[in-house]
Amino acid sequence: MDRLCEATLDRLPAEVERPTYDREAVTTGIVHLGIGAFHRAHQAVYTDRILGEDPRWGILGVSLRSGETRDALSPQDGLWTVATVDADGARHRVVGASTGMMVAHEDPTGLSIRLAQPEVRIVSTTVTEKGYSHDPATGRLNEDDPDIRHDLVHLERPRSTIGTIAAGLKRRRDARLAPFTVLACDNLPANGRTLRGLVTRFAELIDPDFGAWVAGEVRFPSTMVDRIVPATTDADRAAISAAIGLEDAWPIATEPFMQWVIEDDFSLGRPAWDTVGAQFVADVAPYELMKLRLLNGSHSTLSYLGHFMGHETVAEAMAEPALARLVADLMTHESAPTLPDLAGFDVPAYCASLIARFRNPALRHRTWQIAMDGSQKLPQRLLGTIRDRLAAGAPIDRLALGVAAWMRWVTGIDEQGRPIDVRDPMAARLRALADAAGPVAERLAPALLTVGEVFGADLPGDPRFTGAVESALDRLLRRGAKATVEAMVAEARR
Repeated sequence: MDRLCEATLDRLPAEVERPTYDREAVTTGIVHLGIGAFHRAHQAVYTDRILGEDPRWGILGVSLRSGETRDALSPQDGLWTVATVDADGARHRVVGASTGMMVAHEDPTGLSIRLAQPEVRIVSTTVTEKGYSHDPATGRLNEDDPDIRHDLVHLERPRSTIGTIAAGLKRRRDARLAPFTVLACDNLPANGRTLRGLVTRFAELIDPDFGAWVAGEVRFPSTMVDRIVPATTDADRAAISAAIGLEDAWPIATEPFMQWVIEDDFSLGRPAWDTVGAQFVADVAPYELMKLRLLNGSHSTLSYLGHFMGHETVAEAMAEPALARLVADLMTHESAPTLPDLAGFDVPAYCASLIARFRNPALRHRTWQIAMDGSQKLPQRLLGTIRDRLAAGAPIDRLALGVAAWMRWVTGIDEQGRPIDVRDPMAARLRALADAAGPVAERLAPALLTVGEVFGADLPGDPRFTGAVESALDRLLRRGAKATVEAMVAEARR
């Protein structure tokens, strides 16, 4: 089978969408840090749809870790296929928004030079929660992070996301160029404001005047991004390549739903993403909170518990009647009441849509994948909701079960005594705490609650929280996930 590339685009089946604009006319207006599957199924798709009208917004993609994506897509002239899948089948689109790809550690100085080019007006990020070198509980820069320490001394060859952004901004400031807009697209609370604080603090440590310039001149709009994008499997590659009649080394299978809400605060212009479905608003916070608490919090809880029940994918986990009911009740009874007024937004309909999305049988979203990096996700997905519930004097039983399931997860041993491949930047520390405590809730829960970067200083001192988590963890350890979930759902019906 021939490879997908510019020269083979005319061989695609008629029903496959493809770039209708002149790719040679597209110039780089955006540099995107973190060219994983989510970016290529979300921001790049929105951008691909507007390039025919405005070719100034092509995307230079940058990997901050490995060269796998660059190496897979370079022979394809930066093209890849996005397959939108549901119970009715699949629809395919070849995306051509890429103007090139770089691997940051191969040429960090060259990358900062590219960021300082005048035509670059936006630097966007999808580097996951752990990619920001911050304390998840407080949102502050982790100044002891090895990459941050390196970058403070060697900014000419940065390693971290924060250092990379700052290096590009400093070159622009030194050249008396206007700064690019920094557009965070990860699931961080107030992601623009959080990233502003991180970059500003880093810049202050380099030079107070540089810090003041970043604080006063650089725009950091917040965003809310939503699309479920599982990691690509070999089965996806085979199915998508067969459908388009060409080999695609790194396609993406994703759901039909996609949403992008963006604070309209850009210094050097922006693409007309709103003409292809994105929303520009004055305040992203209500949308962000809705998504983090209803979708992400439920997703994490579902994934930990579903994995313990032996389910590989989210759709399989949702086939457990009690678990599906628990997730629906978590959204409706514990998470939704903490949301601000969303000005006519239909929250029950949104919750129902999430349940339908989780049930999508064509989307093989692995529970293990969602469970990754839980120490970075827990504060915004569950703990913020818990704080609001406690402040209101409201119960937190289902939320506490999600936290307890994470605690069970980081022990690294499943219910059958088999090892769990725990992927988390704190994995070694968490495992050491768990091993020292042993599989007994009254020791394990207090041990893990000492991790201030996750739980802060307040929650470990609140007996309403610690008691609920310890009780849920005890049930998980003694009875297992399935029996615990079934009992909780039955109790709620009484």
